[in-house]
Order: sequence, then structure tokens, then C-alpha cells
Amino acid sequence: MSSNSLQDIRLMHHRTVFAALFVLLAAAGCKGHQFEPPNRRAQVEQADSAYAPALFDSIQWASDSLRLFVGNNTYAAQCRKCHGYLGKGNTDYDHVHEIQPPSLVLPDWQYAGDLAAVRHIIFTGHAGMPTWGVAGITPREIDATAFYILRSLRPDVLSGDTVP
Repeated sequence: MSSNSLQDIRLMHHRTVFAALFVLLAAAGCKGHQFEPPNRRAQVEQADSAYAPALFDSIQWASDSLRLFVGNNTYAAQCRKCHGYLGKGNTDYDHVHEIQPPSLVLPDWQYAGDLAAVRHIIFTGHAGMPTWGVAGITPREIDATAFYILRSLRPDVLSGDTVP
């Protein structure tokens, strides 16, 4: 065996021992620590402070159909679990987790017809909703999802009223 091979083996052994010690020390440091989930109100406030309507100013779409396609995909991946396929809420997930997300399709929904307001609530969330703008959905996806909700899910849209 060459001296280079022995040195490589020793180096690998030292790295393994160091990694094991690090893990043990880290685990010992966490002993007795109680996990405290982040304050939900503080998360929403942080997301709200990061929100700016200008985040959406430079977003352009080649077509409304592309915007709807991206919005549908994002809605399906992130929103459908709580709000349901048709935006009505009342899903099995809601019942299991004892949550009551609002229906997005009621005629008196507070964000009906207001694209900027829907973008804002998706970005910042609220006490029962993730803060998607800081949780990994891009402003482009938020824009598309808001557009999809207003253009495809809303009965007032389906009945012929226009949405921005």
C-alpha cells in the first residue's frame, strides 16, 4: 500500500471521528431544549412587512392562458389541499386538521374581483394560512394563482363579469 493511500485512509478516519463527535456534541447541546413553534402573528407581520405591490409590476405573461396554466398548477400544489378543487374549502384535510379556510367562490368573499388584494393575502397569509410569499412561492406564481382564482374559480367570472 502506498503512503498516499494510507494518508487518505487516515484522513477519512479523522473526518469520520470528527463528524461523529460533532453530532454527539450537537445532540448534547439540544438536550432538554423544548421546541417552540414560531409565533404565527409574528410570521404574518414579517411577511406583510416584506410585501410590496411593486413585486408584481414587472411580471409579464405571453398570454392569459399561460398565466392560468401556471396559476392552476400552483393552486393545485399549494392551495387545493385546504381550499379544495373548486375553491369551496371544506376538504378532508380541513376536517382532519380542524381548520376552516374560507370558500373562495362565495359571492360575498371579501377579496372578490380585487387582484391586488388576492396577491397580498396569498403573499402574507393570515393566522390560519401559510405566508406563501416567504415560504417559497414566487411573486410570479402568486400573480398567476390570484389570476386563476379570480378568472377560473369565481362564479361571478363564470357568469360573465370581468376580472383584471
